[in-house]
Amino acid sequence: MSSIEVITARFDLFNKMYSGDLREQSFANWPFREDCKCTPEKMASAGFVHCPSENEPDVVSCFFCLIELEGWEPDDDPWHEHINRSPTCEFLHLKKDVTELTVAEFFHIERERLKIFVKKVCHKKMAHLRDTIDETLKRFRSQLDSV
Repeated sequence: MSSIEVITARFDLFNKMYSGDLREQSFANWPFREDCKCTPEKMASAGFVHCPSENEPDVVSCFFCLIELEGWEPDDDPWHEHINRSPTCEFLHLKKDVTELTVAEFFHIERERLKIFVKKVCHKKMAHLRDTIDETLKRFRSQLDSV
């Protein structure tokens, strides 16, 4: 699966992740439990969804700003890590619970979430295009050198 397909699949899943309960359910196989700062409840409260892979079992992503973090330690504070890595994430700055937002407030933050998604996809596509151009230039140079 390409990185763009992964982002798109996550975005579709993350549409439902305004619910803290659903975010918390994603941490079923999370290694940190009692006596840890990064319990499933605290991770979900900070906006994170557990997105493990075969090679990275502790990867999480914010459903809102899409930042990915890994390498968690038992003493890592999810809110602290999130705000340090993504200080402009609007989810972190909500003044009230999502269920208490007005329709206008919800549409405002959802518009911001969509902007983040489009920006991330565009950056990934641009990086892929740059890589393709670089590879093509190398092939052309190689062919010219052999002539």
